[in-house]
Amino acid sequence: MTTRRTFLAQSLALATAPALVGQANKRTWRVGVIGHTGRGNFGHGLDVVWNLLSETSIAAVSDGNASGLAKARKKLKVDKGYADFREMLEKEKPEIVAVCPRHVDQRVPMITAACEAGAKGIYVEKPFVRSPREGDQIAEACSKSGTKLAIAHRNRYHPVLPVLKKLLENGLIGDVLELRGRGKEDRRGGGEDLWVLGTHVFDLFYNLAGKPLSCSAEMREGGQPVTKKHVVDGNEGLGPLAGDELHARWRMTNGLTAYFDSVRNRGRREAAFGLQIIGNKGVVDLRNDREPLVHLMAHSPWEPAKADRQWVPVTSAGVGKAEPREIRGAIHNHVAAARDLLAAIKEDRPPLCDLEAGRMTAEFACSVFESHRLGGQSVAMPLKTRVNPLTLLD
Repeated sequence: MTTRRTFLAQSLALATAPALVGQANKRTWRVGVIGHTGRGNFGHGLDVVWNLLSETSIAAVSDGNASGLAKARKKLKVDKGYADFREMLEKEKPEIVAVCPRHVDQRVPMITAACEAGAKGIYVEKPFVRSPREGDQIAEACSKSGTKLAIAHRNRYHPVLPVLKKLLENGLIGDVLELRGRGKEDRRGGGEDLWVLGTHVFDLFYNLAGKPLSCSAEMREGGQPVTKKHVVDGNEGLGPLAGDELHARWRMTNGLTAYFDSVRNRGRREAAFGLQIIGNKGVVDLRNDREPLVHLMAHSPWEPAKADRQWVPVTSAGVGKAEPREIRGAIHNHVAAARDLLAAIKEDRPPLCDLEAGRMTAEFACSVFESHRLGGQSVAMPLKTRVNPLTLLD
């Protein structure tokens, strides 16, 4: 089967250029910022982005930590501060809510409260949720209120991605064979890396190759298969976690196979955290949060003796061309994502990295746990087990 022509099986309406250019709305959207100092804080800039846009203004901020709240009010230049995010949402009725804390165990109550308060849009830090069941709960809340939700996977808003997808469809690296991803593989290598960094990779898998159909995986701790005794309460509110080593593979809807591996303390800072798309005529490399995001090696990976093998940058202008757009201010500072969320509300469409994309990252992660729990057998997706499968280990 030729996968080159089916690589864009999941065709998303990527309105990247408008998001980057950011045609300012005449109206002003009122934003409520939720943080929690000491329990995930205010994320990776999800609080300050709203002061970078001419079309948004921060109405109020909440933080259960008194000292943190005072600092947040000063930092965000906002008068109104609340110790309880529910009180803020009820009294201020913001149209946009930024759910900033990195700790994942707070997602469901914060997002549900925002939906119940009538928020039109929510921008939330990753990882999205701790289990498929939590994703289901949030989906139900958003459905009832009609709220648009976007996930802060910044790389998904990069203007090179739709260009790359077209190039791949047109045979940039021949027939695409597989996708291979790795986390940072630092002290968090294994289960924690899977959740905290792996979800970025899974989001790109989903964008590039569609939904996963099945998963087979194994997890180890100290060289031994993970058992119930290895399960701990993970950092940053991640919930049940285990393993310092894991290896997983997924069969994707477009016929490709995707792989993810993570081994504690095996990564290199200059070469970690990303994925490669391997074809029979070349390789595409994506390094998350780096610029350029994409590089091409336009020769068969099976001919290492070739003397002219070089990595060439790929930008929104094409292969080997300089990037014509200002990337760091738009992508790394969440400006493109924030403006896309506003546009999604106005146009009544899903954001580029939407609720379903977030739910899919939880399916990816928990499918690793489920396959390992069942002895490495292939498990169908979406998962029948909606809780974290590590809670079911014998």
